[in-house]
Amino acid sequence: MSPPTLRIASRRSQLAMVQTHWVRDALSQAHPGLMIQIEAMATQGDKILDVALAKIGDKGLFTKELEAQMLVDQADIAVHSLKDLPTNLPEGLILGCITEREDPADALVVHDKHRERSLASLPEGAVVGTSSLRRLAQLRHHYPHLRFQDVRGNVITRLEKLDAGEYDCLILAAAGLGRLGLGSRIHELIDPAISLHAVGQGALGIECRQGDGRVLEWIQVLEHRPTALRCRAERAFLRSLEGGCQVPIGVNSRLEDDQLVLTGMVASLDGLRLIRDEARGDQADPEAIGLALAETLRAQGAGAILEEIFASVRPEA
Repeated sequence: MSPPTLRIASRRSQLAMVQTHWVRDALSQAHPGLMIQIEAMATQGDKILDVALAKIGDKGLFTKELEAQMLVDQADIAVHSLKDLPTNLPEGLILGCITEREDPADALVVHDKHRERSLASLPEGAVVGTSSLRRLAQLRHHYPHLRFQDVRGNVITRLEKLDAGEYDCLILAAAGLGRLGLGSRIHELIDPAISLHAVGQGALGIECRQGDGRVLEWIQVLEHRPTALRCRAERAFLRSLEGGCQVPIGVNSRLEDDQLVLTGMVASLDGLRLIRDEARGDQADPEAIGLALAETLRAQGAGAILEEIFASVRPEA
């Protein structure tokens, strides 16, 4: 009888493959004799590199093709950077596992000419490269003297553009740099007081078919409960606000004894309006904490800000 086989769908980017290989190796170690195959492909978000993500829509830009493979039984699981995975999944698919989180902070990477400076001391007019509206809004709020330009491409491509002098600095996820072995490029970890991170940032999400008990049992060995609790609260917060990865919504979460503390932020694109608050509750019900925080921010005007943003960045026909 042939050995059991697990088929993994993954993006083809270097970071995605590093993450997928980590999942493959961890599952192979946990389940000796399990055959694991990787099917790598380019997603829509990987193919469209000359348009800002916010202008082409963000619902599943980096996930739809992988999900389609599972729905037609060409793959059993898909490995995602959790921050890229929409909070509402296609019918028949579930988030089966959340892995232990790497540092979720945003990181400053500078051109060599600014190696003696910090984010706070960058000169007026310095060009900051970021494709994230969340980072853009928060940094505009705190550092209105800086200039911001969209930057696309994988992490290596972005670093090459920085080193070539197209930008004075970049804002990237510390976790991604670390996974690529590029932690030495981190010049400064940005304090959460300045930039709250993306929902799910630093964690991997493993998606699978609903009801596929054998596959779910295999991947559950990688579930990290403290990370899962925090990310479930964060994703409930985002889902309630109907936001996506290309909307200025940021979070930070932590566990304190049996409590989960969630900080959330919604900002206008110009950074002039920024609403921030926190909620805490029993970590046994993380979704309730996320929903409560969403209601708190909505009562303070977050809904109106998001409506304006949805209208301004609505994908072009």
